[in-house]
Amino acid sequence: MIGWYVHHQGRGHLHRAAAVAAVLDHPVTGLSSLPDPGGPFAAWVPLADDAAHPVEEVTAGGALHWAPRGHDGMRERMARLAAWVDEARPAAVVVDVSVEVSVFLRLMGVPVVVTAMPGDRTDAPHTTGYTVADRVLAFWPRDVLDPPWLADQGDRVVHVGAVSRFDGRPPADPAPGTAVLLAGGGGSAVTAADVDALRAVTPGLSWTVLGGPGEWTADPWPVLSAADVVVTHAGQNALAEVAAARRPAVVVAQDRPFREQHRTTEALHRSGVAVGLPRWPDAAAWPRLLDQARALGGDGWARWSPGDAAQRAAAEIRAVAGAVSSPVSSQ
Repeated sequence: MIGWYVHHQGRGHLHRAAAVAAVLDHPVTGLSSLPDPGGPFAAWVPLADDAAHPVEEVTAGGALHWAPRGHDGMRERMARLAAWVDEARPAAVVVDVSVEVSVFLRLMGVPVVVTAMPGDRTDAPHTTGYTVADRVLAFWPRDVLDPPWLADQGDRVVHVGAVSRFDGRPPADPAPGTAVLLAGGGGSAVTAADVDALRAVTPGLSWTVLGGPGEWTADPWPVLSAADVVVTHAGQNALAEVAAARRPAVVVAQDRPFREQHRTTEALHRSGVAVGLPRWPDAAAWPRLLDQARALGGDGWARWSPGDAAQRAAAEIRAVAGAVSSPVSSQ
């Protein structure tokens, strides 16, 4: 049995877990405060919500990111995790993402595979989370993004490339004159006024807005894979889906902790995969930026998303699960 802890923010963590679980030859149990999505998961363990809490010291003196005192949800979720480990005896657990869950599981003797996150992750909690891991999976290519703090973790780090739920799915027929804005399901700084201004300066394009001020679409693939050009934020799931579609793109960083999206956008721009911006530009700049993206084309996304990243990740998880040795008592 493999466990997979799925963070509740946005949809990318869940989509990535489902894509890899579908190609693992082990049953996978999801562990999350998200509702049971069904699909490739053999079981789903609901965890209590640990988010709502009065503002106070929650970092345990800077050692952790989120460990509020006296929080019933935190106590219940950790107790549920412990009970599941005791009952299921997992061969390994993938943690995407939580330093606290990674450390907690490792203290219970469970091999842990941690997913890396872009950005400046040099703080003590992140360093601890990566250090206790048996394997660290980076879902992006090393030749495009290779932060030195991650390289310091040595050969436990494996870059598998981006995983998309659409890997291997044939694209829709091209729809000339169409464009897509991926505003994000995990929170967006793009406003309705921004979208109106974008449309006003690109009268030759028909825009579909997914997320943010637009409507969420469960299956964006037909419109995404057919678009002339895409504007997207730099969340890992959005980038994986644009990469799978191989569409020319303008990537606009949104503010996230640890400058996650800014570091990713800088790397994509520097490598020539996409046009990268640190913030939403003035409306007048959009025609030029979209022309730059079209000139780059979409073939560079093959570097970011090889198409078999789920299989690569599954192989690393199997290796960790297969390396479990008999427990040795310690006095």
